[in-house]
Amino acid sequence: MFSRRTVLAGLSALVLMPLTGNAAELPDLGGKTVVVVTENAYPPLQFVDPKTGEQIGWEYDAMNEIAKRLNFKVEYQNTSWDAMIQAVSDNQYQIGMTGITIKDDRKEKVDFSDPYMRSQQFMLVRGDENRFTDAKSFGAFADGLVGAQPGTSPFYAAVYEILDGNEQNPRIKLFETFGATVQALKAGDVDLVLTDSVAAKGYVDASAGTLKVIGEPLGTEDFGFIFPKGSDLVAPVNAAIAALKADGTLDALNKKWFLDYKMGQ
Repeated sequence: MFSRRTVLAGLSALVLMPLTGNAAELPDLGGKTVVVVTENAYPPLQFVDPKTGEQIGWEYDAMNEIAKRLNFKVEYQNTSWDAMIQAVSDNQYQIGMTGITIKDDRKEKVDFSDPYMRSQQFMLVRGDENRFTDAKSFGAFADGLVGAQPGTSPFYAAVYEILDGNEQNPRIKLFETFGATVQALKAGDVDLVLTDSVAAKGYVDASAGTLKVIGEPLGTEDFGFIFPKGSDLVAPVNAAIAALKADGTLDALNKKWFLDYKMGQ
C-alpha cells in the first residue's frame, strides 16, 4: 500500500464529524500565539503559489478559520516531512499540518485531532468505456493506460492499488497537472484518471455524458492535525473542526480546493 507521503493527490469526501458545538460554544484561547508547522509540498492542501509566492491551500484556509473561531494567532513555520512528526513530538511546534494520515504507530509519538478529511481515489473514465469496469479488470486490461502526476496519491494508488507495484510501469503516463491528465483522458491518450470524489463529480457533471466514474473508491486514508502528546489544544481544535463541518465551511473548502482549483489547472 502507498502511504500519505505523496505530494498530492485527490483528496475527497469529508469524514462525518459529530455535529456538536457552534461558534458561541467554542473555547476562547485568549489571543495567544500557536506555532503551526507545515511542509508546503502537498497541493492543494498546502503549497506556495508559484505566481505570488504566497503560502496557500485547503489547510491554510481551515487553520486560519479555526484560529479565528478559537481566538488564537497562528505563526506558520516550515519543515520537511521527514522531520515533522518528531519535531512536533519534541514540542518544537504546537500543531503540524501536511495531510498526515492517522495511524496507530504515529499515535505513539503525537496526538491527532479528529479526522478533518478522508482521502479516496475514484476511477474517472470516458462515458463510453466498456472494456473494464473496476480496478481489477483495468489491471488485467494490458493495453489500458492511466494518466497521473508523479508523486501524487493518484499515482501511488494506480501503482499499488491497480497495477503491479512498479513505479516505472509504462502503463502510467505522467503529466505536470491534474487538468492535463483529464484532457488526455478526453482525447483518448489515456484510459483512466484517478481523482477525489468532489473533483470526479464536478468533471462528470460538466461533461454532458462524456465522462463517468466506475468501480469502488481506492486508497482510503483519514487525515488529522498533529500535536505534542497531552496537548491542551486537541480538544479546542476538535470542537472547531466539528463546528466547521456542521456549518458547511469544510464543504465550501472542498469545493474551492478540490473542484474549482483542479478544474482550473
